[in-house]
Amino acid sequence: MTERIISTSVLVIGTGGAGLRAAIELRQQGVDVLAVGKRRKHDAHTTLAAGGINAALGTMDPEDSWQQHAADTIKESYNLADPRIVEIMAKNAPEGIRELEAWGMPFAREADGRISQRFFGAHKYRRTCFVGDYTGLEIQRTLLRRAETLDVPIIDTVYISRLLVADNHIFGAYGFDIVDGSRVVIHADAVILATGGHTRIWRQTTSRRDENTGDTFRLAALAGARLRDVELVQFHPSGIMEPADAAGLLISEAARGEGGILRNALGERFMSRYDPERMELSTRDRVALAISTEISEGRGTPRGGVLLDLTHLDRDVILTRLPRVYRNMLDLQMLDITKDPIEIAPTAHYSMGGVWVRPEDHGTDVAGLYAIGEASSGTHGANRLGGNSLAELLVYGRIVGHAAASYSRGLEAQTRSTEAVGEAKGEIDTLLASRGFDNVRSMQRAIRDLMSEHAGVIRNEEGLQNGLAKLDAVEARLPDLAVHPDIAGFDDLAHALDLKGSLIAARATLESALARRETRGAHNRSDYLKLDPALKVNMVWSLTDGLTQEPVAETPPEIEQLMVSTEESVVGKLVE
Repeated sequence: MTERIISTSVLVIGTGGAGLRAAIELRQQGVDVLAVGKRRKHDAHTTLAAGGINAALGTMDPEDSWQQHAADTIKESYNLADPRIVEIMAKNAPEGIRELEAWGMPFAREADGRISQRFFGAHKYRRTCFVGDYTGLEIQRTLLRRAETLDVPIIDTVYISRLLVADNHIFGAYGFDIVDGSRVVIHADAVILATGGHTRIWRQTTSRRDENTGDTFRLAALAGARLRDVELVQFHPSGIMEPADAAGLLISEAARGEGGILRNALGERFMSRYDPERMELSTRDRVALAISTEISEGRGTPRGGVLLDLTHLDRDVILTRLPRVYRNMLDLQMLDITKDPIEIAPTAHYSMGGVWVRPEDHGTDVAGLYAIGEASSGTHGANRLGGNSLAELLVYGRIVGHAAASYSRGLEAQTRSTEAVGEAKGEIDTLLASRGFDNVRSMQRAIRDLMSEHAGVIRNEEGLQNGLAKLDAVEARLPDLAVHPDIAGFDDLAHALDLKGSLIAARATLESALARRETRGAHNRSDYLKLDPALKVNMVWSLTDGLTQEPVAETPPEIEQLMVSTEESVVGKLVE
């Protein structure tokens, strides 16, 4: 099949918040840009972010500062976050808020017109800006309006199957249209990966079908980039249990923040056993571990969950403060949360690791290749603060857009490789020619089952080894894979490539989790119950070199002194 050839200065892969912000910056810099995505731009994963976006504006607490924001972030990362990346995010987050405000973002405000900020996450001060529990949706809408104003070209039916690299320099990407299967070669000076993480490789996940399948990791690894800390996955404490096609859908952290109570199947308010001071307002990793422990010790519901009870709250509080939670549960389960509790269990929520990037510009080991948002790494360490992901994508979307523009302008010549294009073409040809009998969905399910069983909230060496053995068995089924596009489109081909991404993401996660022989943040090893100071390192994984360890940079003294624990009350604060 003859490919359509498109040329642009910078290609942005991903049309969520991170990709849109980068594309906007490139357009504002006067550089040609094309944004492509496999999911409709109005339905990107960013729209699901509920709680808010962090920035040390000081509108509610004038004592706040970017330094304190950075200190809170590094402390809650269990010292695995890159201090320079965190500093850049915290210092530039207020500018991101001002940009959104200028572009029409309808932030919640106080009576005097100030942007309202609330406690959300383990922050010393109120610094989370929000729009009810629809913050991510409004950010996506605001960025889309800005992109449309600037005439940013967006194609949201293109699946990128390979990055094109010659002599360790990016020169574009190869893909196909999901609707009609037409192939495309996109020549570009620089490529920005804004393609999310890998949380869909667990059975219970806040990611929807066919998003966050690990395709980011596959694209980057095959291009020659490295992955960092992919074993560090945040399991949100509260994902719904049913219906099956929505299992893992997030019940916002705000539900506990507004006074929700966690009960086991016996009716006990069990958080008193795990964090008697903070109770339901404890950190995400502690609450997820507490729920998993209750379930594993036999005090869970018959379906393997616990109950989140909001029935004691005033109905008007629920309707005004938790409108999305209320509506979702009515739509999905015909459940009125003002009258009945919600059955929940921990759900894979956020990839805290991702592609290895430089702090200054989020560039990778491959010249001209950048990664941002959940596709990147270094900001969150072993425990992410809610609200930081939205701040990060705005800050580094702008920075990377500027960096890619400068790289493109300074490029004297671009080397291309017909061999690289041929390899990408051959991979798709081979998949389409396959006449196997194995089903993509059954193989994806097998990966989700093994990851849930052996690499969930609680892990150990025997389980991780068993997980790798099961993964080998799934990978051995690839030659018998059946790919059958039809008149409805080429989704089946996209699912097959997603499967390949999931295989790489699962292997990198299992091998990195095996090597992290400690309990730190969201990474709980039942055979290594304590944090090991010697493992204050990032696990770095690549297709060529396997697993290595990289020391974490030292935290600047001015930030470290702000990380000291205080005895202040946690009443009214939602600690994530």
